[in-house]
Amino acid sequence: MDSEKKLNQLTDIFVLPTENRLKPSKFEKTHGLHWIVTAFFLVGNIAGAGFVALPTALVQAQFWPGLFLVILTSLIGAYCAYVLGESWVILQKRWPDYRQHCRKPYAEMGFRAMGSEIKTIVSVCISATQFGVTVVYLLLCAKNIHDSVAAFSGYNFNFCLVILILALLLLPVTYLKSPEDFWWTVILAMVSSAVAAILICVGGAKDYETCHSHRKLPDFYFTQYSLGLSIFICAFGGHAAFPTIQHDMRKPSEFKKSVALAFSMLHMLYLPVGTIGYIVYGDALRDSVINAIQTVWIQQALNILITAHCILAMTCVLNPLNQEAEEFFDVPHHFCIQRIVVRTAILFFAVFVAESIPSFGPIMNLLGGSSLMLTSLVFPCLFYMYLLTSQKKKEDGEKNADEIPTFAEWVFAYRLKEFFV
Repeated sequence: MDSEKKLNQLTDIFVLPTENRLKPSKFEKTHGLHWIVTAFFLVGNIAGAGFVALPTALVQAQFWPGLFLVILTSLIGAYCAYVLGESWVILQKRWPDYRQHCRKPYAEMGFRAMGSEIKTIVSVCISATQFGVTVVYLLLCAKNIHDSVAAFSGYNFNFCLVILILALLLLPVTYLKSPEDFWWTVILAMVSSAVAAILICVGGAKDYETCHSHRKLPDFYFTQYSLGLSIFICAFGGHAAFPTIQHDMRKPSEFKKSVALAFSMLHMLYLPVGTIGYIVYGDALRDSVINAIQTVWIQQALNILITAHCILAMTCVLNPLNQEAEEFFDVPHHFCIQRIVVRTAILFFAVFVAESIPSFGPIMNLLGGSSLMLTSLVFPCLFYMYLLTSQKKKEDGEKNADEIPTFAEWVFAYRLKEFFV
């Protein structure tokens, strides 16, 4: 009996706390996003450039190792999204101020978990991630529009001008306050992605007889794993915007349901597209699978659908960055001229970078190996660990329960102690 008890205690050291240790918050808004709509927000925020670049990454990493990495990355991404959501529930439970509008929920989690220095680091990483993703979306949209115009009219429209026009059309939508105000855009983005996935599979099936016999695979180098992995992380790593979306939910404690549904839908989108790209086109793939499809009407329909998705998703991607900047410049929460100035400046700085870098592939590799990896994989687990320790100290009646826990407290005082004492 004693050995069984010890085994249960040891297991509790390494697994998530049970429900009786940390009950979910009962906080509920009178209005806000439903958990199913929130799942669509998550998919709309994540899918995009990763959707069309994942087949190339699968070719780089080879099929079976690449498929393993896709599944592993998605499981890790889903877990990190779950603990990120639970961390925000802890904040709303312990500090009621966060139940009101909060411009920087992710950074506030870092502050409550590990202190003001971490809050600053998180803000910088989120800004870099969201800015980089915005640039990627601008480049992908501009490329698709440029290709469609050339295919339908034969006119080689200036690529740089396409980026500028696209930003001008997008600008008014970026002035909306938070995700709750533009939920309809992400629903449309989700629908466009689903239709695009079907068309890619149809186009690949039509091209199989023509292209498969000429398919080649690149020579394998170990460094290709790191390049492929960075794309996979981008394909499942939109966590920087997740707290902003969760904060607008009617029941934030139901975010875990949204995570489960969202990552299931991502698998349904990604795996068929990646498999078709690998089997049919192989090394012919470059940054995007769209250009490899031979049927012109399918290729151009995909350009339109993916462009629509990215334009609509950019409203969600830009929002955390805009709110970070507004907090920094002390912009009022209501609509005002300061909001227009700040958000316009951010978007056109993204345009400047997009005009300077012609391809989105290198940006995705950079993001996947730097700030996006931190916001999607590292910070969620760290913050959850520290917030749980702080919560346990409060439940135990510790006098310093409101202070930032140390790593030693987490390891020795509240994990190993349960096993040895």
